[in-house]
Amino acid sequence: MRYIHAKSEAKIFWKKEKKKKTKNINSFNIINPFESGQSYMLLRRMNGVFAVYKPSGITSAKFIDKIQDKFTKSGVFAKDLQEMKEKIRKDLGTNKKWNQKRIDKKVSSAKIKIGHGGTLDPLASGVLVVGIGLGTKKLQYYLAECQKTYETKALLGISTTTGDSEGEIITQNKIDHITKELIDETVQKFIGNIKQTPPIFSALKVNGKPLYEYAREGLPLPTSIKVRDVTVNDIKVIEEDSLKTDHEFVKLQSELDENGVPKEHGLMNNPTLNDSPLYFSSQYLERAEKENLPKEVGKARLLPDGESLPEKLPMIHFVSDVSSGTYIRSLISDIGRAMESSAYMVELIRVKQSEWKLDQNVFKIEDFDRDEKVWGPVLKKVFDEGGDKIIDLQKEFEEMTKQVEQEEKEQGEVGEQDGDKDQSIPQKRPIDDVEQ
Repeated sequence: MRYIHAKSEAKIFWKKEKKKKTKNINSFNIINPFESGQSYMLLRRMNGVFAVYKPSGITSAKFIDKIQDKFTKSGVFAKDLQEMKEKIRKDLGTNKKWNQKRIDKKVSSAKIKIGHGGTLDPLASGVLVVGIGLGTKKLQYYLAECQKTYETKALLGISTTTGDSEGEIITQNKIDHITKELIDETVQKFIGNIKQTPPIFSALKVNGKPLYEYAREGLPLPTSIKVRDVTVNDIKVIEEDSLKTDHEFVKLQSELDENGVPKEHGLMNNPTLNDSPLYFSSQYLERAEKENLPKEVGKARLLPDGESLPEKLPMIHFVSDVSSGTYIRSLISDIGRAMESSAYMVELIRVKQSEWKLDQNVFKIEDFDRDEKVWGPVLKKVFDEGGDKIIDLQKEFEEMTKQVEQEEKEQGEVGEQDGDKDQSIPQKRPIDDVEQ
């Protein structure tokens, strides 16, 4: 008896075809679509978009490399990978610049095509949209057009070179004037269409030189950083955490230079780090014009010499819904400056990007350590139906696990039945057993 896979590629579904009886189930002609490296893979055309949870502490690029490595070694993608290698061999076979040794090396090193739809800083965690194969062509939408939701925690009173806890201290500022009411009033000034200055410590370049190199060398920028137009649809302050000091975050400590002087003494007067303009939303400015509200912000209140910040800095915690291209680190820094103080990010979670949302339809990398007969069809279903139709990924895994277990059980029972039938067939006795 052999098992032939039916039409559905998203589910493991077997139909039976009678064949020569056999006693041993292991001798059944069962096509194993998930046996790595086989040419008769069940799942083909594994192209599409999905989302995976990126943990904090790793760059997006390295995390994507881990996924690519898993998929390339997996039987789920073996058929597509084989077709890719055959195409490479065919395309290069007619190129006189490529000898057989080079072609073989190129083919053997081929990997599943992969890309992501918007990087997350190493400190950040959350939704990372991933494109596989032809799905990489769909990533531009996620890079430039979609909405994202972030949950953010920041500490007040310190500004850093990076806008987060990974950087060096630039200034330490007074915080005793900040109230919950001031926080609520301030965030409202940033809701709407705003202009943002990208963080100086970002991947952007001026005249081919990274911005952070100008900052580290204390050099003025040859031209101003191009501001970008972004939209902040909403900022929801988590009121119970406003100004909270009972938290797990440790205050950044000053670093000393070779002369034993805190580095911020040299950084606080660095124009590249401190002179970026502060922008409120056009909606707030329009309202401020009508209601005679303040449109300018005073200078940040520096901490006087001899005075120090408490060991546990007050926290602000909010959820923001923003357009693609919005720098949350910049938003936090600007909110701190708008309160005549400073702030730096200590936690960032991307909880939603377009149709992909944590705890609904976002994979964990550990999901791809499950049985390939389970995660392969689930991923294929996500590719085929899209994230907007998959609202409970955990349920999909549970259902597929039950289905696979049931089918394996049925296959085992069929094998036992065939074995019993063979045992019941009358056997001819050897000639030595014939009665004399």
